[in-house]
Amino acid sequence: MNLNNRITRILGVGLLSAGLLAGGTILPANHSWAASAASKTGQTSIVLKVNGKISTQQGIYQNGKVWIPVSFLNKTLGMPLSYDKADSSYTIGKGTNPLKLSVNEYGVFLAVNGHYLSEYDGLNYGGHLYVPFGVLNDYLGYKGDFSKSEGRLNITSRKLNALTVTTETYAKTTEGYTINLKYPQIAGLTNAEAQKAINNTLKQTFQTFSNSINSSLKERDEDIRPYDFESDYVVTYNENGVLSLVMDQYEYLGGAHGGTYRQGFTFSLKDGKRLLLGDLFGANPNYKKLLNTKVSEAFKKSRDYYGYTGGFTGLQTEKYFYVQEGRVTLFFQQYDYTPYAAGFPQFTFSFKDILPDGSSPFDRLK
Repeated sequence: MNLNNRITRILGVGLLSAGLLAGGTILPANHSWAASAASKTGQTSIVLKVNGKISTQQGIYQNGKVWIPVSFLNKTLGMPLSYDKADSSYTIGKGTNPLKLSVNEYGVFLAVNGHYLSEYDGLNYGGHLYVPFGVLNDYLGYKGDFSKSEGRLNITSRKLNALTVTTETYAKTTEGYTINLKYPQIAGLTNAEAQKAINNTLKQTFQTFSNSINSSLKERDEDIRPYDFESDYVVTYNENGVLSLVMDQYEYLGGAHGGTYRQGFTFSLKDGKRLLLGDLFGANPNYKKLLNTKVSEAFKKSRDYYGYTGGFTGLQTEKYFYVQEGRVTLFFQQYDYTPYAAGFPQFTFSFKDILPDGSSPFDRLK
């Protein structure tokens, strides 16, 4: 299922694809929304550098963010770029972190490795496509030194863990159902036992979902709509001896809409252990009480956005989270405390807000 259909499930609206110029990153001028999607108010040019060398292409600073042209990712960073006319989308990059931009009259939606990024959107500015630098920082293996006063951003590669993430797939389509599953496996760790433990955990997650699919298919009535099953994942952190990722498992069983179950996995590469919140934030003996308070306040503040229905009294599990640079994101399942249309409520907190001064959640793993 393409990204537009995935977003339809999330937003609950029909999306109309916009025509694009094949092979480029310039939107056709005959679409009225193409030129007006981004306001020039408060926009300034940003000098882009790669390892200190000035690029001929520029970014823009707008709405409190630095935006990077897609053409920069292709021509300067060397990421392969392709265009899918049927899907009205661009894909930039390869491997397990390709970035897909789906363009329609509602905006520019982003996905990495098939995983929709709810926290980021793309930008159409003057008919050109841009992505926020945060996407490069969080998912594409880059970091940046930004100076607003000097109007420049220096981009460098991150020092990632010495491992390779690959994608295992299983796909099958019949008149009665479609299955398209992806799950990660790793290679290259010096600790073979740790690598085996991580891979076994991830493969077992796939197997559990696969067993559930088989059970659903056995009970399927041939007169109802075809079933649909999907899974995808995205790596959110791969540094300092820690690997963190998010996996979604979606199923549609012929009702009004399908449902998705989200899981977070954070591993210590030292021993292959799946980490819980307590493993990361145990340096603060009151970490759980603190997080409960922060989440409770966040739910109340976002009542209008998520449609919070009440009922949160504390974290019921320490597994629903993932980490990124300097922060942790806690998420909740559909229907836990919000209606289906809200998707997955999630709240992000910096490590500094949870741990004592000068400490890192990874100190205890060394």
